[in-house]
Amino acid sequence: MAANGAECEQPQKRLGPKDKQNGSSTDSSLRERKQLDREERLSLVLWKRPFTTLQYFCIETLITLKEWTWKLWQRRGVVFLTVVLFSLFSMAYSIEGAHQEYVQYLEKKFLWCAYWVGLGILSSVGLGTGLHTFLLYLGPHIASVTLAAYECGSVNFPEPPYPAQIVCPEEEVLQESISLWTIMSKVRLEACMWGAGTAIGELPPYFMARAARMSGADPDDEDYEEFEEMLEQAQSAQDFATRAKLAVQNMVQRVGFFGILACASIPNPLFDLAGITCGHFLIPFWTFFGATLIGKAIIKMHIQKLFVIITFSKHIVEQMVSLIGIIPGIGASLQKPFREYLEAQRAKLHNPAGDGAAAGESWLSWVFEKVVLVMVCYFILSIINSMAQSYAKRLQQKKYSEEKTK
Repeated sequence: MAANGAECEQPQKRLGPKDKQNGSSTDSSLRERKQLDREERLSLVLWKRPFTTLQYFCIETLITLKEWTWKLWQRRGVVFLTVVLFSLFSMAYSIEGAHQEYVQYLEKKFLWCAYWVGLGILSSVGLGTGLHTFLLYLGPHIASVTLAAYECGSVNFPEPPYPAQIVCPEEEVLQESISLWTIMSKVRLEACMWGAGTAIGELPPYFMARAARMSGADPDDEDYEEFEEMLEQAQSAQDFATRAKLAVQNMVQRVGFFGILACASIPNPLFDLAGITCGHFLIPFWTFFGATLIGKAIIKMHIQKLFVIITFSKHIVEQMVSLIGIIPGIGASLQKPFREYLEAQRAKLHNPAGDGAAAGESWLSWVFEKVVLVMVCYFILSIINSMAQSYAKRLQQKKYSEEKTK
């Protein structure tokens, strides 16, 4: 019996290393296959494979609409209540009465806030490459208010046309002492709404990682797959980028609310990792979202506002234009369009009709408009590519599941 037991134990000892070796080789081959599939998906872009990309984009759009319709049907009670409330608001909006003054005020504020919240969501939600709406919209708006405040000596711009157009008050007003706090107060609502939108846009990585962790299913997101690989290779990490990601992950995991708050309160391109980390380690929703909202909508936005206002304050702008003229050779030719642009903006502030000196458009404004147009177009193209790649990933996962069932 003892001999038979020894004979039975010997094969087990010999098979152990072989099993480990086979397992490691299987894992490496699977990892290599996933890498090849990822490279194949990334090559699916409009400028390389236009017809396939458009076909996959249309199919993925239909699948997404079908999934959203099914989710709305599952929550049809909430949808019905929303439709009823919307109908009541529509009736109150259309019926004449003394309440129309308040309805119009609420409509104006709601649309203004929704506009900036939407731009904030587009900036961080992860559609395509993400639209840099702070640089394209909020930053220029704050800069315009800053320049106008110093030129007009007041922030009491007539509404309308503000905020669509900034015009100095027509009546004679006492020159106010324009301070940083005065300008920050003027743009606080739109800045905080934009920051709240960026906080809302950080929720998808959190919910995705939380659902993957609770269900135990394979993650349907490349960022989450990279996060899990990073956790597995944490001890052997050498490059700076991986160490920075691990530092964010450790701070969020160990410090909790205040770690999330610290990551959200500064311009941080790695904050998506904080959302994935919070979801992966099942940090409560209100802990994550509360810290993110406070950090992005209050602390970070005040830092960014302060930077823009200081940069575009009257004396700083004049100094920058003067410094441009010092550049040898081309300084004078570069300085002239900047001065013309500033003069045109000042004239426009005192000319509500928009004629006369304000009629001429500077080539700087033309260039900025074209840059905005190009970035918006690239953003739309990146969404098309991203959705096409999502459908390609569906096909690859379907192929994996079919091979496992064989």
